[in-house]
Amino acid sequence: MDIGYQRIGNYRRSTDSFWLPHYINKPYSKHSLLLLVFLLVLGSYMWTTVLDTTSAVNKVLQSRTREFPLNCSSGNPTKTCPVNHYPPDYKIINNKPSSANPRCPHYFHWIHEDLKLWRKTGITKEMVERANRTANFRLVILNGRAYVETYEKGFQTRDVFTLWGILQLLRRYPGKIPDLDLMFDCVDWPVIRASDFVGDNAIAPPPLFRYCGDSETLDIVFPDWSFWGWAEINIKPWQDLLKDLEKGNKKQKWQDREPYAYWKGNPEVAEKRMELVKCNVSENQEWNARIYVQDWKKEIKQGFKNSDLGNQCHHRYKIYIEGSAWSVSEKYILACDSVSLLVTPHYYDFFSRSLMPQVHYWPINENDKCGSIKFAVDWGNRNKKKAQKIGRSASNFIQEDLKMEYVYDYMFHLLNEYAKLLRYKPSVPEKATELCSEIMACPAEGIEKKLMMESMVKGPVDESPCKMPIPFNQLSLDSFIKRKESSIEQVLKLEKEEQKEKT
Repeated sequence: MDIGYQRIGNYRRSTDSFWLPHYINKPYSKHSLLLLVFLLVLGSYMWTTVLDTTSAVNKVLQSRTREFPLNCSSGNPTKTCPVNHYPPDYKIINNKPSSANPRCPHYFHWIHEDLKLWRKTGITKEMVERANRTANFRLVILNGRAYVETYEKGFQTRDVFTLWGILQLLRRYPGKIPDLDLMFDCVDWPVIRASDFVGDNAIAPPPLFRYCGDSETLDIVFPDWSFWGWAEINIKPWQDLLKDLEKGNKKQKWQDREPYAYWKGNPEVAEKRMELVKCNVSENQEWNARIYVQDWKKEIKQGFKNSDLGNQCHHRYKIYIEGSAWSVSEKYILACDSVSLLVTPHYYDFFSRSLMPQVHYWPINENDKCGSIKFAVDWGNRNKKKAQKIGRSASNFIQEDLKMEYVYDYMFHLLNEYAKLLRYKPSVPEKATELCSEIMACPAEGIEKKLMMESMVKGPVDESPCKMPIPFNQLSLDSFIKRKESSIEQVLKLEKEEQKEKT
């Protein structure tokens, strides 16, 4: 072995310095080395170019997703909408193939069900105008701009924040909402009775949008105003409230919470709520319920100190009971990690039809509220793991499937599917006025202004809506409904068996 070298396979290296294979001393090897150096320099240059290009693309994307602030300057008296208050169209740069878009949550299936009555007949202008009997306003969208004719002021600010929400949808997806014409009723109770449109000589029902429906009516359900805030009772916009509810869940573990069922609200709006108050704990009876009457006048005077929804997750169980119809409170109750005890609901909103008994909530028998609540709490306290699983499933549903992005996507798909059914070209009604974010927010004051600013969509999003599911086929729909009914029947059976054991 040469002094100062060590042989390794076909190579030899200096034991004192950096080594290279011995064959680079050959003439052709020197050219190879030069080629290698050239390729390294070229690769470095190309990599730098890629980084610079990526940076440039990111800057373009940022500019394309730029914010569109309100134009509330003195030069705009907010009596007319700015000509270019946001782009009439927006082409997505970072567009994923449709197969890569996330699937919409299960409750998007119900869009097809709510509109299927008009699949064969389509929707004519005469049908739409027949719905003005109870409508609060008529909304027309043309070329991405909104026009509204008001028939009757809505209760509190329901109509205000419903329209505000639709304007934010136009800001989120400019140019993607087709021309349409619809009537909207902001009152709780659905009014388009299915029984009025049956028989050989029956005419097609008028399409009417509202916040809830039931098994006997045909109203088209739409997200309620509170997703953009409820000014009268100081409820935040949904995207902010969701964060508060998530933090509230973490303050106290489920097993450390009060082992009772909690409800707080206004019992005077419905007889069924007055009956619920009787389930409160007393000297003579323990129904495992803790019922509190909400005094809104007192709360307003005290600045809503005791009505923070993010600070009401202190009980293992929370009761949901309808008021005069469906109640906004349902989504807040489901979000608390507590087991939601739903007293037999008769109305549904846009997402609740996809909730499953014993998965997302525990059903409460409306004909025996107190006994049913006591059984549910006793069962949950005996089966803590199962109870916690139900609570977590509900809060996960709210946090994941009902996040604000999906609320907007539901509106997007519902309005797009509705517009496909129109058999006429919408036009601006004679008494309608254009509506935009500037007209609504610039002159607003106090809590209304605050909520609008907090819930305003800053600008277009550089992504497509979620992928709409196909309609139910009759077999899958029947199977889903049967599964829900069977789960409720199973709970009723458990209750009856326990009653028999006690007697």
